[in-house]
Amino acid sequence: MRLILIGPMASGKSTVGRRLAKRLKLEFIDIDEEIEKKAGVSISWIFDVEGEKKFRERENKELVKSLKNDNCVISTGGGIIVEDKNIDSIKKGTVIFLETSIQTQLERTLNDKKRPLLQGTDNKEETLKELKEIRDPLYRKCADITIKEGKNGHNEVVDKIVDILKLK
Repeated sequence: MRLILIGPMASGKSTVGRRLAKRLKLEFIDIDEEIEKKAGVSISWIFDVEGEKKFRERENKELVKSLKNDNCVISTGGGIIVEDKNIDSIKKGTVIFLETSIQTQLERTLNDKKRPLLQGTDNKEETLKELKEIRDPLYRKCADITIKEGKNGHNEVVDKIVDILKLK
């Protein structure tokens, strides 16, 4: 079983992924964490110094590497779907789209300094809306399962995913 979590920044991919992997007794792989480990610097630093294009190259390498594992939950970065080659790659697993409201994203990123696409913008809400407009159709196109954010948080999302997987 290979589960791949996609969705916008602050949708809970890392937190849900960790909990889901633990519940299903699978390995957990966070693409962003793997990039930072290998680079020895933060993703914000990579964006600032190398640019988004270089970051996307690093992201693709880590995705391809992680897909060599069969029994795992993979948490991706929010922009993984902007590269066609990544879309082809993530289809090698069951793709779960964590759909999240702009309001939730704003609340979760309020004091977060680690979101390169939100740094230097005066209007986070507008930036998030622009990203949503571009990326949501891509998330939907890739997804095998779509989970709308739950009122009770990440554990509810994990429960929903587990219930859906039992039906498959």
